[in-house]
Order: sequence, then structure tokens, then C-alpha cells
Amino acid sequence: MENHWKDNSNTAFAFVLFFFLGLFIYTKLAGPIPFLVNNYTTTKNDSFQTSGQGSASAAPDEATISFGVTKTAGTVADAQDLTNTAIENILENLKSLGASDKDIKTTNYSVNPDYNFDGRQRISGYTVTQNIDLKLKDIKNTNKAVDAITSGGANLVGQIQFGFSDSAKAKLEEKARKEAVSNAKQKAQSLAKTAGIKLGKIINVQESSNDFSQPIPFLAREKSDTSSPAIPETEIPTGENNIKISITLTYETY
Repeated sequence: MENHWKDNSNTAFAFVLFFFLGLFIYTKLAGPIPFLVNNYTTTKNDSFQTSGQGSASAAPDEATISFGVTKTAGTVADAQDLTNTAIENILENLKSLGASDKDIKTTNYSVNPDYNFDGRQRISGYTVTQNIDLKLKDIKNTNKAVDAITSGGANLVGQIQFGFSDSAKAKLEEKARKEAVSNAKQKAQSLAKTAGIKLGKIINVQESSNDFSQPIPFLAREKSDTSSPAIPETEIPTGENNIKISITLTYETY
């Protein structure tokens, strides 16, 4: 029995040794044995997009008024004095309405020579121009501010832009956004049902917005003297501004 087990072991060992020896000789003569590995990569890129719109309107609570003063004189200093006097007078009137320094911003200040051409070019004087943007946080003072600007010596055409404070704008945007998302979801469900598509989870959201506020131009007038007829007070209706938001939703499909 013991000799029989030894014979079987020797036979198995000889077979294994012969197999690996043969494999070694084959790879030396024929090269490595090729192994085939199949790689499969699956991606799920089927998606479905739909868009919805939402809007919200309200009366604006802020106004930005653009105006300016331009004066010409024989010297730079005289032109600057004339411009500065008018600007200081206007700003004093505006501050009496509650405007603060942080709400008044100079957007342009320029000094330019004027020329005469009578055979040769020569400087005949200088023009100084200063442009200002005024932000009114109390929109009720818009008409009074325009009167203060025009009667104070502003002589440049400006415009009024009605808008929203940050907090008011954020509330309107949130309202419009909710409406846009709701519309986009309803449209997605309706279209998917009609087309026989099953919607999965939302995988992407895109938003775009528009703030529709039309600037109102006004023509600044020179300060009138006491002999001129009384100029009627300014009356500018504020109306309503509209904020629109568009939402695009992308769904997985299956």
C-alpha cells in the first residue's frame, strides 16, 4: 500500500514537472501565450431637458438719476469754479432730501480745451464737465430730486433708472424662480407622458434671468431767474418693474 502511494506521487510529480518543462520550452520557441480579456464599459447618457419660465412684478423701491454739469471759461480754473459751484449747489439740495455721500458717485470729470480756427489753431477757452450718478433709496423723493438737480444748475441730459434694492430683488427672484421650476416640472411630466419616456432624477439645473426696467430720459434745464414764468414741478410715474427667470431642468431617463 505504501509503495503504491509513492508510485502515484512520483507519477503526479513527473506529470507536473513535464507540463511546466513543456510550457517553458513552448514559450521560448513560440513566444508568450496570448490571453484574451474583454473589457466592457457602459455609460448612461440618455437625458431629457425642459424649460419653464416664471415672473414677478412690483413697484420699484430705488431710483438712480444720472446728471451732469458742463461749464466753459477762458481758463481752466474759472471753468472748474463754475462747475464746482453748480455741483455743490445741487448736492446741497439733494442732501436736504436725505441723500448721503455714499449714494452720490462721480462717473466722469473731464477738462478739455476749446479751439478757434481763424487761419491757425488756437485755444479759446476750456470746458469742464462733471457727471454724477445719484442713488435714491427713498423713491418718493424722485420728483423732488429731479427738480433740485435741474434748478440747481445741471445742464446735461440725464436719465432715471428705477430698480429694486437687494432685499426686494431677492424676494421677487425667489417668487419667479419657484414659478419657473414648477412650470418646468409640469412640462417635463406632460411631455414625458406623451412621448412614453420615464423620467429619473434631476441631474442638472440652469437658470437665466432678466430685470426689465426701462430708463426714463429727462432734459435738464437751466436755473430760471425770478422774471421767468414758474416751472411746474416734475411728475414721473414709477410704474412696475418685472423680473423674469428661465429654468432648464435635465432629467435622467430609463
